[in-house]
Amino acid sequence: MNTLETTQTRPIIPALGNVWSALKPLSPVIVRVATGLLMVPHGAQKLFGAFGGYGLEGTAGWLESIGFAPGLLFALAIGLLEFFGGLLLTVGLLTRPVAAAVLVFMTVAVLTHIPAGYFWINGGFETPLMWGLLALATLIQGGGKFSIDHKIGREF
Repeated sequence: MNTLETTQTRPIIPALGNVWSALKPLSPVIVRVATGLLMVPHGAQKLFGAFGGYGLEGTAGWLESIGFAPGLLFALAIGLLEFFGGLLLTVGLLTRPVAAAVLVFMTVAVLTHIPAGYFWINGGFETPLMWGLLALATLIQGGGKFSIDHKIGREF
C-alpha cells in the first residue's frame, strides 16, 4: 500500500456503516439548530421574564452586582443575542456573525465563572464553556447546506 493512501475505517458495528454515512451530513445541522433552539429560552428569560426568568430589570440588577454596568444595556444585549441570535442560528441566517458573537459572550461568561470552579451546579464555567465550544464549531462550519445562508448564496 502506498503511504500516501488513506486507510478506510470500519465501524464497530458494520451493519450501521451505511446509516452513519447517510446521517453524517446532518451532524452540523443538528449542532447548529440545537444550539439555536436551546438559546432562545435563555433570551426569553432575560427579555420577557419567561420560564422563571427575571426580565430585563432583574437581569440588569444581577449583572451590575457582578460588575457589568450599565446592567440594563448588557441585559438587553445578552437577551437579544440569545433570543434573536438563537432564532437566526436555528434557521441558518447570518450564522457566522451570530456564532462569533455567542463565542465572545461565552468567553466572557467563562472568565466570569472561573472563580467558582468547573461545575455549573456550583456556578462554575462548565456550561458557558460548552456553549462557547458549540458556537466555535458553528462558526467554523457556517450555516451549511441546510441553511438560509446557503439558499441565498451568501456565507458570511
